[in-house]
Amino acid sequence: MNKLTRKFPVLIAAAAGLAFALAAPAVSAQSSASSSGDRISVTLDDPSRPALVKASMVNGGITVKGYDGKEVIVEARARGGEPDRPSSSGGLKRLNIFRTGLAVEEENNEVRINTDSHARTIDLMITVPAHASLKLRVVNDGDIVVNDVNGELDVDNVNGAVTLKNISGSAVAHALNGKLVATFARVSGDKPMAFSSLNGDIDLTFPASLKANLSIRSDRGDVFSDFDVQMQATAPQQTVEDSRGHGGKYRVKIDRSVHGTINGGGPEIQITNFQGAIYIRKGS
Repeated sequence: MNKLTRKFPVLIAAAAGLAFALAAPAVSAQSSASSSGDRISVTLDDPSRPALVKASMVNGGITVKGYDGKEVIVEARARGGEPDRPSSSGGLKRLNIFRTGLAVEEENNEVRINTDSHARTIDLMITVPAHASLKLRVVNDGDIVVNDVNGELDVDNVNGAVTLKNISGSAVAHALNGKLVATFARVSGDKPMAFSSLNGDIDLTFPASLKANLSIRSDRGDVFSDFDVQMQATAPQQTVEDSRGHGGKYRVKIDRSVHGTINGGGPEIQITNFQGAIYIRKGS
């Protein structure tokens, strides 16, 4: 069993270990601030190599866009003007605080991004070199959106949607309580991928030339595809646990996943949904 297979079925584990403990920036960077938020631009140690960008938010959203450049540019904006908060008190006007405590750390082409404000909702806008890999985590009150990135994506949102547009490479993406949409311009030829949601649709678009082995599980939703998926009539896999020698139980579990191939088969793509439909589309 590979690392991806061990990680994938535990949907609820998405809520654990989502915050990175980061130090203040220790690299050459340009920063600026305005009433609209904070901005830091960081130069990579070796711009000729792909970057790995990590960002984690407790409250807020993350938007990432790839570009033809060598720096990682991070903008952070605090949300304000919530309707349930008074704008004045005893004739005094509320002063909006837009500082985010944005912190960016770079070491050996690995960029870590965080804010020191966990109570205030903050949105991150990150611009990365197109060939960067990403590791993104969000817990509450925001979506994760990635555009035009070619790398390995590891994306996890507990209470929001995940949208990956015009991406290339490979992805492991989870949206625990939201919709998951991924549109691939190209896929990495040898990388396994995994997609899951607990309470939302999963909508995936791949190039027509995709070669893949599918492992699909949908407990309370239908599965649709315009690929010619060759379903495999193999016997279901059984998992046996026997701890009777230690006063425990004997347990046999049958995997409810179904399996198929696209264009003769290839790297594994796991798709798991509990309450929502699954769409596997052929790109134009």
